[in-house]
Amino acid sequence: MTIDSNFMLRKNFYILTFLVFTSTFLVAQNNDYGKVSKEELTQAFSSVDSTASAEYLYKYRKTYFNYVSGVGFNLITNVHERIKIYNKEGFEYATKKIRLYKDGNEIEDINKLKAKTYNLIDDKVEETPLKKEGKFKIELSENVNEESFTMPNIKEGSIIEYKYSINSPFIYNIDEFVFQHDIPVKKIEVFFEAPEYFVFRMNVKGFLNVMPKREQFNKSLDYTQRVASGGTTNAGAGQGLGRTTQVRGNIKYMSNVISYDLYNIEPLKEEPFVNELSNYRSGVKYELSYTRFPNSSKEFYSRSWEDVVESVYKNPNFGDELKKTNYFKDDLDSIIKNLTDEQEKLNTIFSFVKSKVKWDQSYGKYTKKGVKQAYQKGIGNTAEINLMLTAMLDYANLESNPVLVSTRSNGMPLFPTREGYNYIVSSVKLNGKVILLDATSQNSLPGVLPVRTLNWEGRMILKDGKSSIVNLYPTNMGSIQTFQNVILKEDGSAEGKIRNVYKEHNALSFRDKYSANKQESYLSDLVRQNDGIEINDFEVKNVDNLAQLPIESYGFITESEIDAVSDKIYFSPLLFLATKENPFKQEKREFPIDFSFPFENISTSIINLPKGYVVESVPESIAIALPNDLGNFSYTIKNVGNVLQLKVLKKINYPVLPAEYYLSLKEYYGKMIEKLNEKVVLTKV
Repeated sequence: MTIDSNFMLRKNFYILTFLVFTSTFLVAQNNDYGKVSKEELTQAFSSVDSTASAEYLYKYRKTYFNYVSGVGFNLITNVHERIKIYNKEGFEYATKKIRLYKDGNEIEDINKLKAKTYNLIDDKVEETPLKKEGKFKIELSENVNEESFTMPNIKEGSIIEYKYSINSPFIYNIDEFVFQHDIPVKKIEVFFEAPEYFVFRMNVKGFLNVMPKREQFNKSLDYTQRVASGGTTNAGAGQGLGRTTQVRGNIKYMSNVISYDLYNIEPLKEEPFVNELSNYRSGVKYELSYTRFPNSSKEFYSRSWEDVVESVYKNPNFGDELKKTNYFKDDLDSIIKNLTDEQEKLNTIFSFVKSKVKWDQSYGKYTKKGVKQAYQKGIGNTAEINLMLTAMLDYANLESNPVLVSTRSNGMPLFPTREGYNYIVSSVKLNGKVILLDATSQNSLPGVLPVRTLNWEGRMILKDGKSSIVNLYPTNMGSIQTFQNVILKEDGSAEGKIRNVYKEHNALSFRDKYSANKQESYLSDLVRQNDGIEINDFEVKNVDNLAQLPIESYGFITESEIDAVSDKIYFSPLLFLATKENPFKQEKREFPIDFSFPFENISTSIINLPKGYVVESVPESIAIALPNDLGNFSYTIKNVGNVLQLKVLKKINYPVLPAEYYLSLKEYYGKMIEKLNEKVVLTKV
């Protein structure tokens, strides 16, 4: 037997041994609460992803309907989770946050909570129960509370485990069953049980191939209700009216159970240029389509987009608010009375709303306090501000309609759903084009929405009660034009000036970033992002004048971008402006690459060479392109006397590129970054 065959035999033996151990561990693992084993505590890394900082050893969830006699159905969700923490980066998973919804007197509440931390001390399993001081409760919004708890005695190698139950009156709102997380999942069991009276639509997302198991069981429930007796007494006719009788009964029904049993789920890892990672997280959402109780007709909750739009519009905190005009008529009349140009009228009204009412940072497709109070108080949520804007534009005889939007953080409403939209923007049809507006953003312009709203498609609510799809992604190019003038010095330092001109969404992003920070803080970030350069003569123009493009300019000194060795000088012409690292590192990608908006970055550089030096070599000028005109890059450099002239163009023509182009994009970025960092070589004469 050769050395190679011996090696392969040993290798196969080790693999077989590992597989046997893994399967034995899976079979032997006891998932009952409190039954954590020494084997689990000594496990040093995840077999699903060896780089993981933590891992769900077990996830269990069962959501079902419970009937309370005399009250009706409510929703119960039981949760049991066991998490292994491998290192300090995994300590964050020792805190669990649970959102609980409320609407008036109806609230969700959590009960039956029990939790423990397990550690292996002197070969014995040590248990530390959750204490009262580790529990917290806060109000996130008018309709959402958050209860959380932080597990005690956490160490590298700890296991935490908790169980709880949520009681909810909101039978139409089933939280998404999430299968994939930022850490691996060893085993997951999910059950959803509903009486035949409730009919749900199932929406699956993500890239896991999950197959539900469906079963039906015969069940019964006891009920009690009071009915009018309608009887009379001997004392005279009518004296028995208003009396009720308590009636008890039993109903048999069919219970539908859907379950999932999954193993070894890989984590969903962060990647650059993702709309919102949770949009691609594998899971399933059940939305109540209609109810059909005995001796009753169907009651539909959501069936089509027309139903969704109708239910939104009929809500008094939407449709009624949109019709109100008296609160602004006098003010608006005085502002637009002499305006005849529609574009000027649009710009004037948009600016007026932004200056009159500030955003309270809360989302919503319905008003909270109402448009009138928001106008008077000068503050409101997204619905109050943009319904107000829509009403004003419509009052000024501009064709305006509200548009339902799901923000990036809220996910993508792929199916007709009342819950899918959480935001409102406004629209105007002008010269045959639909212009989208969001007056919550002080730095936005007509047609330039904040990035939080750039989430595939919105739904415009028309005056006839119908709706139409609106593409939320912009078609206009965002751009940054950079002008750089550099003086190289013989000692390996350089000084120069830079001017950046921002346009469209790049202008919005710059203004938002600059306005959110004091100049000192902004400059600190600028220095840190550009390899510690020294900045002087910093100036910004038109940051508040939205009619003009914002311009940023500053002088700089750098000593870290140039290598002077003996009688030669080496440097990349863009200096610190050159992108150093390819953002695309994964071997494959399953979800789209989302740049938010198409963009074009043009950089023009003049590099003045030090006296006594000549150019020995410069990078070759090139032009490369992505397939199907998705984008292109060009690099052109010339040596004219004692000056280098460089022009770099980077362009992406679409806001979103399909995942099928990922490898092409990764290669494209690799070649581009390699070119940007190639060196010019100067020789002393």
